[in-house]
Amino acid sequence: MRKQVEQIQAATVLFAGDSGDGSQTIGTQMTETSAIVGNDVATLPDYPAEIQAPAGSLAGVSGFQLHFSSETIHTPGDTCDVLVVMNPAALKVHLHKLKDNGILIVNSDNFARKNLRLAGYTDNPLEDETLTKYQVFPVELTRLTRKVLEDTDLSFSQQDKCKNFFALGMILWLYNRPMDYTIRWIKTKLAIKRPEFIEPNILALRAGNNYCDMTEQFTTSYEVKSAEFAPGKYRNIEGNMSTVLGLVAAAKQSGLKLVYGSYPITPASDILHYLANYRNFGIVTMQMEDEIAAVGVAIGAAFSGALGVTGSSGPGLALKSEAINLAMIAELPIVVCNIQRAGPSTGMPTKTEQADLLQMFYGRNGESPVPILAACRPTDCFDTVYEACRIAVKYRTPVIFLSELYIALGAEPWLIPNVEDLPNIQPNFQTADNGFEPYLRDPETLARPWARPGTPGLEHRIGGLEKSDISGNVSYDAENHEKMVNIRAEKVKRIANDFPPTEVFGEQEGDLLMLGWGGTFGAIRTVVENKLDEGCSIGHVHLRHLNPFPNDLGEILNRFKTVLIPELNSGHLLQLIRNEYLIDAVGLNKVQGQPFHVFELESKIQAYI
Repeated sequence: MRKQVEQIQAATVLFAGDSGDGSQTIGTQMTETSAIVGNDVATLPDYPAEIQAPAGSLAGVSGFQLHFSSETIHTPGDTCDVLVVMNPAALKVHLHKLKDNGILIVNSDNFARKNLRLAGYTDNPLEDETLTKYQVFPVELTRLTRKVLEDTDLSFSQQDKCKNFFALGMILWLYNRPMDYTIRWIKTKLAIKRPEFIEPNILALRAGNNYCDMTEQFTTSYEVKSAEFAPGKYRNIEGNMSTVLGLVAAAKQSGLKLVYGSYPITPASDILHYLANYRNFGIVTMQMEDEIAAVGVAIGAAFSGALGVTGSSGPGLALKSEAINLAMIAELPIVVCNIQRAGPSTGMPTKTEQADLLQMFYGRNGESPVPILAACRPTDCFDTVYEACRIAVKYRTPVIFLSELYIALGAEPWLIPNVEDLPNIQPNFQTADNGFEPYLRDPETLARPWARPGTPGLEHRIGGLEKSDISGNVSYDAENHEKMVNIRAEKVKRIANDFPPTEVFGEQEGDLLMLGWGGTFGAIRTVVENKLDEGCSIGHVHLRHLNPFPNDLGEILNRFKTVLIPELNSGHLLQLIRNEYLIDAVGLNKVQGQPFHVFELESKIQAYI
């Protein structure tokens, strides 16, 4: 039977199963393939927090959602067109995300009584009316994979590990995707550690593809044309890798050695892992015994004349707070990466949240102003952390770079920048006496000199005690303390003089301004684009610089009747904006460990446009 190919603009696919079923692996491969064939892509990996939850349990479900399109997209999609589930628990957790009449591919081999009971089903949903509004395709993934691999030397349990590639082969067929890129990845990835799985995985992949071609279950496949991108060289990149490359670029552009001290914590750990691969660029990575030692390494590196960087998540930042204050009062350039996750305390380590903002502002003792920047999407991590490094070096201050799990683990196409287009980073070390004083400041930036230890004639005191203005001697003088507090605050305030004019997307004034920061960018931008198409009076400002705020922000806010601030917290930016600008802004808050859906924002704004 000749099968139809239907042209569509975009599609969203969700793979889900136990954490050992390989959903993340095949989701990543589908993403890479879609990016290579020219689609715009956005992803949402969703991991279980448990290292090894009981097989078939709701707590152990791992999912990977991918949105790919022939047009520019900003989110991984609200709902999915195709849902692939490996067991009843995955169906239970994710069925609500599948569109009406969406395609549901089910590994029917796993819908035995025990697995149904673990997922909370009393009856088999494949046999009652639970799934009547979907296109259901029960596939014996386990049995068929074993059949394909019966002549290999793998045991049944080893054969079962290949069923995810059988499923991927089906999805590649469904969306007319080539298998070449995945086959190449399998050969490269498994060549050293697991060569015995190379041929079986390839066989399973091809078998899944052939299954759709030969069976009469699937009568239609879909094609998503290439998107139009600006000319240049692209790669698919995750937020944490984007952060790493931004740090490497800043080190190279500044001529500084980069020293990264860290202690493993989800979702920041990958930054340490990825950075360790760049030793040939002079990058030094150190896994320390705890968070305090990790930030201490960064401070020591900065004192010695290197670019000191440390990274963690919210709980780790709580431990680093005193040392960040030490860097602040010593006025040393370090960058602190906070890859936020759901809290408080250990919280939900594999879920996303934006609830560390007030901690970054106020989570240190005394008067402790520190610049704060936030990335808004995976590719923006490069530019934002690079800017954090520039500010740290120019103004001699610790700088906090905020990302979040949704950004850090998400992926999208990245236009690789030209090195010559990157902003300059000039350390401007003090190299000679020339009337040197450790706190004799630059009149424009108020930055104090940066003198490497051991430079003749530039010996000076360093530490956490208050310093006397100019001389840097320890001082307990009341008026000097107040003067130094004001100078440090003014130095951070002057950083805003470097900012370009704030971009207002959409209407420049009118009924509603949506103001956001961090990973809410995609959902907000999609809503604003949709409403502009409907003729609504709406604009969007997304803040990278959170401390200090841009100099022109207050004037922009006053041009709109209502300012709406969506956040994945209980209203942190909302509180700061109200305090700073005395504007009765409106908050839209979600604290569920999941990013905003577009429909959630669209339903909220109806009253204001």
